[in-house]
Order: sequence, then C-alpha cells, then structure tokens
Amino acid sequence: MRFTDLTGPQVAALPADTVAVLPLGAIEQHGPHLPVSTDHVTATAAAEAAVAAATTAGVPCVLLPGLAYTKSDEHHAFPGSLWLSWDTLMRTLVDLGRSLAASGITRLLFVNGHGGNSALGQVACRQLRREFGLRTFFAHLSVPADQGGRSSAESEYGMGIHGGHGETSLMLHLRPDLVQMDLAVRRVPEGLREFSLIGFGKPVSFGWLSEDFGPDGHVGDPTGATVEHGKAVFEAGVGQLVRVLDEAHRFHT
Repeated sequence: MRFTDLTGPQVAALPADTVAVLPLGAIEQHGPHLPVSTDHVTATAAAEAAVAAATTAGVPCVLLPGLAYTKSDEHHAFPGSLWLSWDTLMRTLVDLGRSLAASGITRLLFVNGHGGNSALGQVACRQLRREFGLRTFFAHLSVPADQGGRSSAESEYGMGIHGGHGETSLMLHLRPDLVQMDLAVRRVPEGLREFSLIGFGKPVSFGWLSEDFGPDGHVGDPTGATVEHGKAVFEAGVGQLVRVLDEAHRFHT
C-alpha cells in the first residue's frame, strides 16, 4: 500500500494502471482552536483510508508520503503558517511527477486538503500530462465552500471556508486531542452577503487574505462542530475517494 515500503524492483513490477496517491496538506494557522497541521492531518488520513480500502477491493494503488508544506501565503499575517512560493510548489509537483514517470508510474491522484492548492494543482495536472504523459487527477476530501462546495452549518451562510464547522468537526473526529473548543468563536464575513455575483462560491471569485475577515484568522463558525458530523464527513469523503481510485485506474479518453 505504501510506496516507501516497496523495493525498487517491486515498484518496477507494479501493474501499469497503478494509481500513485499524493496527499497535499498545509501547515498554516486555523484560528485559535485548531492546530496548524489541520489540512495535513485531514488529507493524509483520507488518502490512507481510501488507499487501504481500494487496495482491499482490488484496485491497484500506492500511497506516497504527503506534502505538508504547500501554498499558504494567504495566511502569511498569522503565526504558524509555513508556505512554499507558487513556483517552488509547482516545480516540486512537476519534479515528483517526472520521478514517478521515470519509475514506470503512469497515473497520479492528488488528494487535496487545502483550498489554496487547488488552482496550482490543476495547472500541475495539465503540465504533468503534457510533459510526461501521466494520467493526472485532482480530488478533495470535501470540496471547499469557495470552490463550489457547501458549508456544513447554516450559520456560516455558505462561507465556512477555513477553520469553520466542517474542518473543526473533522479534527474532532480525527485528532480531538488537538482541538480547543473553548477557544472556538464565530467569524463569518456577513458583509459579503450583500453581493450577488462576487464572493465565496459565487460566479465571480476574488483575491483575499485571511486577515481581511477578522483578528483570529479563520472564516466560519466552529462553535457547533461535533464528532458525529466529522465522522460522517470523513467516511463520505473516503468512500468517494475509493470510487475515484477505481475510476482513475481505468480512466481513458
């Protein structure tokens, strides 16, 4: 299941349609109540669970070590955020794809846990397809609210994009020891509700920094987060990733 547990000859002997799975996390502030490892924890846990289940079901796939440091400069104003520049991350993804192709891997799935990686990840997918012929795929554990997904709490008005109800619930399920619910506060930029075209999940996106929305760094309402909701979101997301893996190893155009 784990790429790093294989020998060189075992890598070379993998089936031609094996899907390499690379979790993309982040190390960045998530407000006063969640650890900076939140995105790395969720992406890695989801990818591990999906690869384990898919392998059991007979889908050929291998899990690569996740990338913890990615594109998080939108959180630069808050302590704890560590990021790569866009060009460094792009070169890193392309170099990893080049290396996989040299080892005989033909399919690569990114499992993304941080919305700030999405645009660059799509560019990397196309670059890897063109340069090395890799079949490339980009998936989320759950689609961010600002990219067409839905906030999991009505009190967020569709703006639970960072450290809100959904992510806090996930961490209560995965790493409750790292969640400080006594510090959770609601931070929803309700002023955005007056705009019908520009905003999170609306037809026109906008450039933003986390300090635009308040003093705590998160955007959403974590106060009602629950373990039960986190478990449901995680299991649904993993189930979909298993189906993605099944399709990715068979995909053709």
